[in-house]
Amino acid sequence: MSVTSSIVDKLNELPPASSLALYVSLNTYFDALRAIVDVFATKNDLYVFYISSTIPSKNIVGLLEILGVDTSRVFFVDTISHLMASASEMSDKYLYIESPTMLENTMLKIEYLLRKYKDKKAVVILDSVNSMAIHNDLKILSEFLHIFVTSLRTWEAYMVILSMKEQNSPEIVNMLNLVCDDAFDAGGEGK
Repeated sequence: MSVTSSIVDKLNELPPASSLALYVSLNTYFDALRAIVDVFATKNDLYVFYISSTIPSKNIVGLLEILGVDTSRVFFVDTISHLMASASEMSDKYLYIESPTMLENTMLKIEYLLRKYKDKKAVVILDSVNSMAIHNDLKILSEFLHIFVTSLRTWEAYMVILSMKEQNSPEIVNMLNLVCDDAFDAGGEGK
């Protein structure tokens, strides 16, 4: 079974309003994106609200397009490209936040998208918890994720929190175990 199909199978097991910690490696990262954004979201007619804190949103769109993924229903809350974004790039497709430390603003931008695009359910992707942990105290990040996951349940939105296995620490794994309903190891190298 391919990495993509195993991730899709895992997501299909979860009911709406579920949160999944998805452990990926550098080798399985693109398979994970394809599984969530292309296969799972398309099959279930979901919007994708993508929080980028590792790779700028424009680069992710480029990667998805190279993979042949339709990005018309993918919206970004970009926490790392604010200084590089021009006023002409500001739109619902790309919402920029000044810093990954502005956790409340991240949640507010996602809630804005959920309110505006409420004709379909959504999957929210946090890419990645490891990058967010670099910029935020783990206790504060854990509290934020708990509140965020709980608020997404009221929207019946799925939440997938990507965690790079090569960058994991026992503290990050414990935090994800506390805030997520389930966890899935997408294979590859790393812890």
